[in-house]
Amino acid sequence: MTGDEQRSRVAGEMRQKAEQLELQAQRAADPAERERLMEKAVHLRAKCEEVGGPESATMDPM
Repeated sequence: MTGDEQRSRVAGEMRQKAEQLELQAQRAADPAERERLMEKAVHLRAKCEEVGGPESATMDPM
């Protein structure tokens, strides 16, 4: 596996985790928990962009 492939795979995994966190935040009843989960998702997307480039952090429209 090349470095680019590995970075792409890692960025994809991070993007999936961020999406999971966003879904959990949407379902959270507690506003503080919702905010915490969304902050983690935003942080993960920022790291995803660092690892895989700007196109890897694209958010899906809801």
